[in-house]
Amino acid sequence: MSKVADGRPERGYELLLDFVHGKCEDWTDADRVFMRRSLELARAAERLGEVPVGAVLVRNGQILGEGSNRPLAAIDPTAHAEVEALRAAARVAGNYRLPESTLYVTLEPCVMCAGALVIARIERLVFAARDIRFGAVRSKFRLADSERLNHRVQISEGLFAAEAAEQLAEFFHKRRRSNDEAAQEHR
Repeated sequence: MSKVADGRPERGYELLLDFVHGKCEDWTDADRVFMRRSLELARAAERLGEVPVGAVLVRNGQILGEGSNRPLAAIDPTAHAEVEALRAAARVAGNYRLPESTLYVTLEPCVMCAGALVIARIERLVFAARDIRFGAVRSKFRLADSERLNHRVQISEGLFAAEAAEQLAEFFHKRRRSNDEAAQEHR
């Protein structure tokens, strides 16, 4: 990946990722708007010390639910951005099943979240960056569109991937630096 002087990926890298995944002309203006909102929610989570992941659930062009990571604040290991958005949307819809909806999320869902998408009957998932350690939609497993399940989610990936990946990388870099500094103080 080529970088500009300050170490961030070049702007063209995002378009390259879209092209590599074969999605460049597939993204709609609505896809871009809702993924941008997900990135805003990820920034809000980061400001609270949470891992920066944001999610927006949309049906018929309307936001039904939003969420950002909050397992620390909620003292709840299930309080991932996707689950928070699903919970909010289910309350609005009055049903835990959310057919004909699209979930936009900044990071590839984990096993728990991928399973929740199938159970909720989400029609489409759009995620930005892959999670090579825990991703259960493409990186480690293919749970959301598995032929073994009774529902398959349509999956699109790579929209604003570079921006989401950079946000996560910077968050963990700052956390490691802070932990290193704290360890140095205790010596």
